[in-house]
Formats: sequence, structure tokens, C-alpha cells
Amino acid sequence: MADQPDETSDFGRQYGPLAKDVFRAIAREAATQGDEPSAQARMYADMGKPEHTLAFLLECALPDDEKRVILAAAYLKRAEHTEERAREFDRKFHRPFPLLYKGAALDRATARRIQANQTITPEHGKDIPIL
Repeated sequence: MADQPDETSDFGRQYGPLAKDVFRAIAREAATQGDEPSAQARMYADMGKPEHTLAFLLECALPDDEKRVILAAAYLKRAEHTEERAREFDRKFHRPFPLLYKGAALDRATARRIQANQTITPEHGKDIPIL
């Protein structure tokens, strides 16, 4: 298998504790079945799913800088999706949804922290439920 994770990497030490066990199990299972973790990470990043993205990044052997770029992209994409949904709700229900905009802003701030090689806490990337 070409993608072998480096458990001692800075990325793994910084962000590994934030990965949920359920997503890590999915990533490990996919890797054992032949799915390329780096490709899966990119796919989930494009979908705006940072939790899945992180789990797959922890299973692959990409350079740490590239992993940070992919993880930050996942948060930015989720922020875009959240803001789109907020605008849709604004139009549909004729009132603002400030918590959705706040969630998008938090995701953008999380992406900036990741890009700057700073640690994040679970609160930084907290999901805001969307109907």
C-alpha cells in the first residue's frame, strides 16, 4: 500500500486527538479494502466534511503541509455550504439565521488556524445542526 500513515508526524500529534473514533474506524476499514486514503480525504474535503477528511488524512502518508491544506479546505467548503443554507433559510422563512453565519465564521477561523499550523480545539470546528 503506497499510503502509510506517519503516526509521529506533527499533523498526527496536533489533530489526531480531535478525530472521532467512528470516523477513524471508517477510514481504517476503507484503507484495508484498498481505498486510497489521500483520495478519500480530498473527496470528503470537496464535500465539506472535515471530520471524515481528518480521519482519512491520519491514515495517509502525505506531507504534513499538504494535509493541512486539505483539512483547511474541508472547513472552508463547509463554511460555504453553511452560508448557502443560511441564505436559503433567510429567503424561505423571511428572517435571519445568525447562528448559521456564526458557524461559517468559526469554520473559516478554524481553516486559518490550520493553515497557520496552529492547534485547534473541538469547539473550533463544532458542527451547527442544519435542518
